[in-house]
This record gives sequence, structure tokens and C-alpha cells, in this order.
Amino acid sequence: MTVFFVHNKVFCWIGCLVLALSCTRGLDPEGAISYCDNQVHRALEALRDSSGSYDFSMEPRNILSEDTLSGWNTRKASAEEWCSGFWPGILWMDYMALGGDDIKEAAKGYTESLEFLSRQSAYDHDLGFLVFCSYGKGYEATGDPAYRDVILRTADTLATLFNHKVGTILSWPRERERNGWPHNTIMDNMINLDMLYWAAENGGDPSLAQIATRHAETTMKNHFRKDGSCYHVAVYDTLDGHFIKGVTHQGYSDSSMWSRGQAWAIYGYTMVYRHTRDERFLAFAQKVTDVYIERLRAGSDDLVPPWDMDDPSEVVSKDASAACVVASALLELSNYIGGRKGRHYREFAEESLRQLSAAKYQSRGRNVAFLLHSTGHHPAGSEIDASIVYADYYYLEALLKLRALNEGRSPLETKKM
Repeated sequence: MTVFFVHNKVFCWIGCLVLALSCTRGLDPEGAISYCDNQVHRALEALRDSSGSYDFSMEPRNILSEDTLSGWNTRKASAEEWCSGFWPGILWMDYMALGGDDIKEAAKGYTESLEFLSRQSAYDHDLGFLVFCSYGKGYEATGDPAYRDVILRTADTLATLFNHKVGTILSWPRERERNGWPHNTIMDNMINLDMLYWAAENGGDPSLAQIATRHAETTMKNHFRKDGSCYHVAVYDTLDGHFIKGVTHQGYSDSSMWSRGQAWAIYGYTMVYRHTRDERFLAFAQKVTDVYIERLRAGSDDLVPPWDMDDPSEVVSKDASAACVVASALLELSNYIGGRKGRHYREFAEESLRQLSAAKYQSRGRNVAFLLHSTGHHPAGSEIDASIVYADYYYLEALLKLRALNEGRSPLETKKM
């Protein structure tokens, strides 16, 4: 018999939150999706050069708080630029939501600029973010077999980073010597498992799914504290595969809860359950969700978390991107759980999206991104209080999931029927 992990304290807290907010105005996903579409068109116009063309090799990354211009700062698409897949993914989602040949052509151009990644050796684990967020959304939108082939080749490349002795995919090969880490795996890597599962289910090597599941199992065993909060980085020995230590890279400290890392865990284990239907992963997805909700700052009804739950500063930077990842995950997770707890998860996600869609967090006329107030790499002083492309990606994904649920469809059926 499967025993589901439930924090009574968290369950009660969600219920009280929902009751307190029951009289607030609900979110209109259609209005928020239309807002995103308008911002996409504004961004595309700003990305054109003097001849009216796009440089598809330059992918949007951020708009910093100090920027006086409203357009995206772009970076050259490369294996080192882990965010390059999000902009084409946004374009494909916008196309699936509302159509438009102009959006489709731009999505194709920005996606196909990443094809080279399927033909070279793995630089690091971010191939899932780079290729599945772009080509994966593109295949969902078009069914183009060439897109499927790129995904399958890239999944095979990602699998070369799997260490059978350890049981996880190597993250950041470049960090091993610099930090004295024989084998390191970061929580973000959970998201890349989606591409491996998908490839195994769509004509790729079946062993890709086995690799993904073992990575999830090993991570579940070693990457979390007893309360369900996660380290950013797990360090392993390559001789016998044992877990050495958990540390941070982008969090406040080795013992703190970095909000986006916890969001990756919530999203990751929800996705692993989707592919495996293994009840262990469903229970664990709830455990890592419950501690996230519990740790949101007491006395606040703002569901956009601080960048790190343990930052002791009086004024703490927010991370809208973490709220977007969690909202997208919980709309799916709520559908698997059902019942009272499932409803509470969905209401938590909807209230998160309602807050993100208000003037405090939407950029509106201030720039061409969807959202303000995300935090990239706080310890490095990078992208603090910024608009960041992956926040927009998961925001739009969550809105499309909510629309699907409102229409009585699966949250994964985000393409407008």
C-alpha cells in the first residue's frame, strides 16, 4: 500500500489561504495569454534589425532592472548559454495558443538555430532546457519529423553524461576540477529528464527511460534533507558512487532553501511521475511541494517567494521565475492527486498566477517581457530583480495548462483545439 506524505500544517495553511482569498477576483487565463501575445509581438518588433530581419542566432535572455531600453538583452546561441531554448519555446506556445504565421516563422528560425547542439558532444546537462524546450514545443505544434530526429539525437548525447556507478547524469563537467567535485549533479538536472523519457517513448533507445528513472531515484535518495528541502548540488565519488556532500552554488548557503532549486524539484518529480506512474514519485512530489509552501514567509500572502527562503536580509529579492515553475507543476500535480488536496494545489497555483498577472509583477509598458522581479544568480550578483526569459516560459506554460483545465482537458493538452 502506498502511503502519501502529507504535512497537516501545510494542508491547513493552504486551506486558510484559499479561504482568505476566496473573495478576490479570479484569474482570466485568456486575458493573461492575450497579454503575453501582445508582449511577444512587441518583443519581435524590437528584435528586428534595420533591414527588418532577425538574427536567429541571438536568443533573448534578460532585461535588467537598470536597462533604459525595453528590448531583450540577447546572447549567442551556444552550448554554454543554457537559456537559449526558452524564447523559441515561448514562440511555439504563443503560436499554439493563438496562431499566426508570423509567430510560426519566427519560432522556426529561433528553434532551428539550435540544431547544431544535436551534432556535437555534450558540453553539460542543459541539453534538455536547450533542445526540448524549443524543439519539443515545436514538435508539439507542428509534428515535424525533423524536429523529432533532433530531439532523439540530443537525448542520446545527454545520456553520455550518465555515470552508471553513481546513478546520475553529470552536471557542469567544467566544475569538477575547479571545485574538487569528482561527480556533481544539480537539482536543475531533473528537468532534463523529460527529454530522455520522451525520446524513449517516441522511437529512441528504451534505455534512456531507465537512465532517467535511476537519476530520479538516486537524486531522491541523496539530494534532499529530511524535511524535503533540497541542496542545489550533490557531490558523488566516482570510485564507488557514494554521496559525499550537498552544497549550494546559487543559494544563500549549503543549508538554505534556494527557491528555484525547490521549484525544479517540484516540477521534476511531477514530470517523472507522469512518465513512470510510479507512486513513489507522486508521493515525493507532494513532499517537496509541501515544504516549499510551508517555508513561504509566515504572515505574507505573497506567493512569489524570496530568491532563497533563508536569506536573513530585511529586504529580500523576489524570484518570480520560481513561482512560475511551481504554478506550472502544481496544475499538473493537482490533476494526478485529485480530491481535496488536489484542489488546494490547483487553487494555490491559480492564486500564484493571479498575483503574477497583477501590475506588481507583469512588466506591461515597462519592457517587452511578460514579468518583472526574477532572480538569476544572486551570490554572483547576476540578474537580480530582472525580467528573465525562463520566468516568461513557465508563466505562459502555466497559463496554457490552466486554460486546458478550465476547458475540461488534460493540463498537458496546451495546444488550442
